[in-house]
Amino acid sequence: MTSLDKPTQDSGPTPPDDGHDSRAVTEAALFEAFGGVRGMVETVLPGLLFVTIYTINKDVHLSALAALGVAVVMLVVRLLRRDTLKHAFSGVFGVAFGVAFAMFTGNAKNFYLPGMLYTLGLALAYIVTTLAGVPLIGLMLGPVFKENLSWRTRNPGRKAAYTKASWAWGLILLAKCAILFPLYFWADTTQLGWVLVILKIPPFLLAVWLTWVFLAKAPPPIDVFAEMEAAEQAEKAEKAERERAAAESGEPTGGRHRRGA
Repeated sequence: MTSLDKPTQDSGPTPPDDGHDSRAVTEAALFEAFGGVRGMVETVLPGLLFVTIYTINKDVHLSALAALGVAVVMLVVRLLRRDTLKHAFSGVFGVAFGVAFAMFTGNAKNFYLPGMLYTLGLALAYIVTTLAGVPLIGLMLGPVFKENLSWRTRNPGRKAAYTKASWAWGLILLAKCAILFPLYFWADTTQLGWVLVILKIPPFLLAVWLTWVFLAKAPPPIDVFAEMEAAEQAEKAEKAERERAAAESGEPTGGRHRRGA
């Protein structure tokens, strides 16, 4: 048990001022964690550009390079604006792997294979961590809500919400994989590409919405950072009070020696 999830005497979460504030905090945290509208655009655009160009001219090299180019441009724009880079970097790396697979094999379908494998791995990660009692969505969102791992032992209502949300993410992503992998083997590149583009956003939005529903009904997070700051301030105040009391009672050795002299 870590110091951040260790129970204290007052282990209950502080009630929110009202339901609206709690929902607003949840919405803002989810928006930050999952990238918002811009993050969705950065996720969809490279694949959309790839399948559009390939549908027109069947040139895997041109399609792949165009997708990689737009991903790099979006990363550069974020760098220039000094925005959060995690979503843009993940997009560039994902597109780069797809480009490498497609160009080295000469099979345009393989542009989509790394992303499909990542989706499958992520679905399994959600399910396995949930079964292990440490749901992945809680590990991801705990720092965003400033609660770290306190939900594991001190806030069972939030742990239950994270568990439900992780199950939702895992099952939704598995359902997506159940559609895409048969198409990878049986459909042509354009069919697979357009279905994958169509399935980029709706499952994601469904999972985010379910996460919001579960967390909006859960107890508010315990701000462990605020607790640590309060404990530090209390310790400083207690130390200052001890020093003041000692000075008034003449306990310091130096003071006694001066009086004796």
